[in-house]
Amino acid sequence: MDLKTTYLGLKLKNPIVASASPLSRNLDSMKRLEDAGCAAVVMYSLFEEQIEHEAAELDHYVKSGANSHAEAVDYFPTPEEYNLGPEQYIELLGKAKKSLGIPVIGSLNGISVGGWIDYAQKMEQAGADAIELNIYYIPTDPALTSQEVEDRYINVLHAVKRAVKIPVAVKLSPYFSSLAHVASRLDRAGANGLVLFNRFYQPDFDLDALEVKPDVVLSTSEAMRLPLRWIAILHGMVKTSLAGTSGIHTASDVIKMVMAGADVAMMCSALLHHGPKHVTAVLEDLNKWMVEHEYLSIEQMKGSMSQASVIDPAAFERANYMKALNRFK
Repeated sequence: MDLKTTYLGLKLKNPIVASASPLSRNLDSMKRLEDAGCAAVVMYSLFEEQIEHEAAELDHYVKSGANSHAEAVDYFPTPEEYNLGPEQYIELLGKAKKSLGIPVIGSLNGISVGGWIDYAQKMEQAGADAIELNIYYIPTDPALTSQEVEDRYINVLHAVKRAVKIPVAVKLSPYFSSLAHVASRLDRAGANGLVLFNRFYQPDFDLDALEVKPDVVLSTSEAMRLPLRWIAILHGMVKTSLAGTSGIHTASDVIKMVMAGADVAMMCSALLHHGPKHVTAVLEDLNKWMVEHEYLSIEQMKGSMSQASVIDPAAFERANYMKALNRFK
């Protein structure tokens, strides 16, 4: 079977991409992902706060002795010249690009326009094939309008696009009043891809310690329903590449995402639970299903169950909503 697909303009051998996760924190595990069959790997995220904190910390130590030892300060490099901690990320990315035969995608996680965006350029210089811009932001200020929230995403995208020439994908949350409008704006603003969706990790309460407890709960296949729905709606509506993430565990999950219109299906929880070898089993099942159902290629099935041919997707969605409720007994 021909499993090839194109994502962000990159030619991939199949539609399975390793999403950003702890598995990309070292070269050995990234190599295992490639050997298992992953078509590309997204490195773990480099956070805006991480970069800004280290820059501010260095600046503090460089300037703290300026009054008492003015002469000695000249021996210190300026913050712009100093190799900060995030440079280790850039170094790992460079090593991965030299060692792997599959595309390596850098990941930047931030919410504002600032100096941290310079690291997009450093990723490009290290050899990154693309950048995934993960904008993890929950607006809690009641004075902040939906327009201002959307503009924040657009402004960050514009800043990163100005800094690099490689493709840039935007990883979105589903929490917009008009997701189709946001997707369309990002498409027009130059996003080469949209990744649906970012999983927001809701905290829990520890009733013994009376503390807020951050917690990560791995997804199940049921989590794919939300991105599946929106990829089916957006396919044909936007020109940019579409990636489905959240709840991709089995070959069936991959097939559904592709049929909805996704160019790739990104795995995280399944890989953390089963290990990289899980990709091999999924690819075998994918091949088997395609043979049994007489599909010759991924391109043949892509978007075949999307809503691109539906005149009014909103009415279609409401009709299915009514149908589902009326059938439940």
